[in-house]
Amino acid sequence: MKIFALLFLVTLTSWRAAAAPAIAMHGGPAENPNSNHFAYVNPDAPKGGRLVLGRTGGFASMQHFIVRGARGAGRHLSHQSLLARGQDEPFTLYALIAEDVSTPPDRSSVTFRLRPGARFHDGSEITVNDVIFSHRTLRAKGRPNHRYFYGQVAAVETSQPRTVTFRFKDNTNREMPLIMGMMPILSKASFASRRFDRVSLEPVLGSGPYLAEKVDPGHSIQYRRLPNYWARDLAAQRGQHNFDVVRYDYFRDDTAMLEAFKAGKIDVRLEHEPRFWTQAYDIIARRDGRIKLIEFEHGRPAGMFGVVLNTRRRQFRDPRVREALAHALDFEWLNKTLFHDAYHRTRSYFENSELAATQAPSRAELALLAPYRASLPGEIFTTSHEPPKGGGQVGMRDRLRANLRRAAKLLAAAGWRIKDLQLRHEDGGAAFEFEIILRRRSNERLALHLARNLEKLGIAVQVRLVDGAQYQQRTNTFDFDAIFHRWEPSLSPGNEQAYYWGSAAADNPGSRNYPGIRVPAIDALIGRISDAPDRASLVTAVRAMDRILQGGHYVVPLFHQKTDRVALWDKFGRPDRTPLYGFRLETWWAKSAKLK
Repeated sequence: MKIFALLFLVTLTSWRAAAAPAIAMHGGPAENPNSNHFAYVNPDAPKGGRLVLGRTGGFASMQHFIVRGARGAGRHLSHQSLLARGQDEPFTLYALIAEDVSTPPDRSSVTFRLRPGARFHDGSEITVNDVIFSHRTLRAKGRPNHRYFYGQVAAVETSQPRTVTFRFKDNTNREMPLIMGMMPILSKASFASRRFDRVSLEPVLGSGPYLAEKVDPGHSIQYRRLPNYWARDLAAQRGQHNFDVVRYDYFRDDTAMLEAFKAGKIDVRLEHEPRFWTQAYDIIARRDGRIKLIEFEHGRPAGMFGVVLNTRRRQFRDPRVREALAHALDFEWLNKTLFHDAYHRTRSYFENSELAATQAPSRAELALLAPYRASLPGEIFTTSHEPPKGGGQVGMRDRLRANLRRAAKLLAAAGWRIKDLQLRHEDGGAAFEFEIILRRRSNERLALHLARNLEKLGIAVQVRLVDGAQYQQRTNTFDFDAIFHRWEPSLSPGNEQAYYWGSAAADNPGSRNYPGIRVPAIDALIGRISDAPDRASLVTAVRAMDRILQGGHYVVPLFHQKTDRVALWDKFGRPDRTPLYGFRLETWWAKSAKLK
């Protein structure tokens, strides 16, 4: 869950008319306080038309707030929180369900005043009781990040009919007021006759601009825009949510979804596959201009995409083993041969941003790392990590052979030896073998490339494609050896880092600590990140943590793009400006709709 920020000692008020209070974690807000809409939207965008999007796999539940069940797409269309996010700045929140928020200087509490007229889809008003119910229920039965964050609240108080105060257990976490502002608000009355923790295809009552009107299990979900949506004139919502209908259609795999797009059954497709981008769209509709391929610039971090190694498994507990596996990936060859040189190699968990640790550590970083020197790799303190370079061309395969020799030495140092043509541990254990489970067929070639090279080291790798429900169940319970995963950080990391890398999350089913990282230094740095008093302190703490993550070799790093590649049928209008976090479909509109 991404958390966004407040500037404290300031009170939000309604943003309907002149004032537009926007509060930033570090620095000032980007939006003009005198505007009645975000700068990256068209406030006069016409309403109407429909948008059809594609998803792979399937879904088994419309209860988005629990771990169990493969959840259907579109939660952001139907559910809202107390405060809304701005997309053109690193870390800012704006008034939405709450019209007013305040916090004392020590940030030991936060108080929200609810907006009159904020309503659920059944017409009932959003009340303080709904806010308190949401907090208590999500803390007790929600997803792991909800249970962790909302467990930091010591007391809940109500002094006035539309006011609620959350008092925290301590004031060391500067983000807690923000976290509470981003809490999804549920209807207490709607759960009087249904269990919160049960998988169900019945949509949960929401308060957003769309209502889930048709659910075809495993096949599609259709949302319809509410013309009388209570927040439609607020600056944080104006010019957005313009389609009358938004539908998500599900497909067996990415190839099937691509064919559906070319047949006109899907309107917009975010293209991750360079081979498709350069070859798959050479059809009549592209040549005559009905299909367009657009690359959108953005300013967000690329994050980490890689093969995650589950350290809960015996064969991956030694960091030398994990480092050895990274030497078996020939990125340069893959990029040239399969991906048309479209990618850049990823090395940092915050790639393509100032947060990435790509240089030698600064004095400030070393000061944060110093207390943990005895438990961390020595190279973290002297240099920056860089993934092994591969061959790139057939005539340069000797570089890969050198990498494999280095991998063999690392494995030998960790006690793994070739015996009977298999890699076995010297303590007499089983042969080194593992399984990579895939949710997307498009990752199969990458997995097979890694498997072929690891076979040369005596390691047997099985690559297995599973359906969406099985994949989610196994990843939720950490029942896998290796997976492909992408962590997508924001420009202002915060408490969610505990959900990704914290020791407590390693044993918490449903968290995103897929590698099973348990490092006290990382836990301490997560606290520093959450409590950073300014941007410089935040950057220092994030870089220090990034060094430990890179040095731990928890993933085999893969690659990233620096733009968003989008294929779309030319029937949509969009604002001239793309915000910092990239293109936003909620700001687009159908060309067939008429301006009023």
